[in-house]
Amino acid sequence: MSQPADKTWWRGNSAYQWLVFVVAGGAWLFDNLDQRLFSLARVPAISNLLRLPSSNLAVQDFAKVVTALFLIGWGLGGLTLGAMGDRFGRVRLLVISVLIYSVGTGATALAQSADQFLVLRVIAGFGIGGVFGLAVAIIAENFTGSTRVAMLAGLQVLSVVGNIGAALTKMGFDGLAGGGTIPQDQVWRWLFGIGTLPIVLAVAAALWLRESEAWLTLKRERQLPKGPLGSYAVLLADKRERRNLAIGAMLALSGVVGLWGIGEYATDLQDAVFTAYYKAHHPLAEAKQLAQQARNLAYLLQMIGAATGMALFTWVANVWGRRPAFMIGFAAAGIITAGVYGWMETPADAYWMIPLMGVAQFSVFAGFSIYLPELFGARSRGTGVSFCYNLGRFAAAAGGFVSAALTTKVFGGYPSPLPLRYAAMVMCVVFAVGVFAAWLGPETRGKELVD
Repeated sequence: MSQPADKTWWRGNSAYQWLVFVVAGGAWLFDNLDQRLFSLARVPAISNLLRLPSSNLAVQDFAKVVTALFLIGWGLGGLTLGAMGDRFGRVRLLVISVLIYSVGTGATALAQSADQFLVLRVIAGFGIGGVFGLAVAIIAENFTGSTRVAMLAGLQVLSVVGNIGAALTKMGFDGLAGGGTIPQDQVWRWLFGIGTLPIVLAVAAALWLRESEAWLTLKRERQLPKGPLGSYAVLLADKRERRNLAIGAMLALSGVVGLWGIGEYATDLQDAVFTAYYKAHHPLAEAKQLAQQARNLAYLLQMIGAATGMALFTWVANVWGRRPAFMIGFAAAGIITAGVYGWMETPADAYWMIPLMGVAQFSVFAGFSIYLPELFGARSRGTGVSFCYNLGRFAAAAGGFVSAALTTKVFGGYPSPLPLRYAAMVMCVVFAVGVFAAWLGPETRGKELVD
């Protein structure tokens, strides 16, 4: 099951270990694909279901409500399913999580009303929330040493693959709609229909994956947490794990709010900046099309930057340590993100600024995979990782409201797009929380997991 910690990471892994990575990593890849498809399809879907144009305020308002409730369902799923995995088995709960989000997303494609759409997205969000902590715990307990670090970093790289896959899927179905193969107003249904594919991974996990030796040992010795959520009692009873829980939660809060509460809205700034740039030289309809193409290219470049940032974080974490890697990552994210919002004026600016922001903001997400499982013992590892990571989802939902208030009430008197710029720059202070948490955290480089 395990191997010497000093071997080259990609050598000597058994076929079963590669299967573990493929199945658990695939669950996380499709998890992220589902998230991104939702971002791309929510407004067209609601517009179609409400029979109103996408620019209508009722559509925009309902989209925000759905997104907030989706994030809440996501967070609740993470807090619940991760803890249940520590009690009943990480593989078993991973299968259940994947089934929930696959069925919920597939059913979304069949929604006949906006209310049905909302309920099904909350259900899918619940399943999506459970995957990260369970997948991390499964991979962490099946590998050791440098291999464990590389595989956990690779898990987050797969999230980038999922994001790119969603963008390419959207572009493909838009092309089919443009050619008249499918109706334009039904593209969203095809996108959510793709979300049923992970059912294959759930079947593979149920048939071929087994619980880790660390978890099985706890089961034989009757040391598993008591009750479905008993691992929270285990966490809170241990002074070291209580402290690590607070540190991990601050790290994840900073990174998740930074990405979802600040970085996610960079597309809004791009829309305003790019459209104004092209309107100066082209008719309005053509300017909008060119702006959309520029945003698509900037997004793909951002994802390339994201993968690069994760690789850089992994290297720094292995050579210098986890704490320095986080401190550098969060500091860079704060400086670069503020710079992007402050000085991006043209598509040419975006083509080098947005990838840099991707490098910085996404780098720390590799750290969440690597570092969070190292903070907790085997009895509560899934719970600890899930709690830290998903607490950030609630904070991100709140961060969206803070960003909206800054944009409309504090800086609303400035001409567009200055309110968006200033609000994001103020919110970049959240990255300082990550720097502080990393400074407080224990250094785990070179240490094996606590059983």
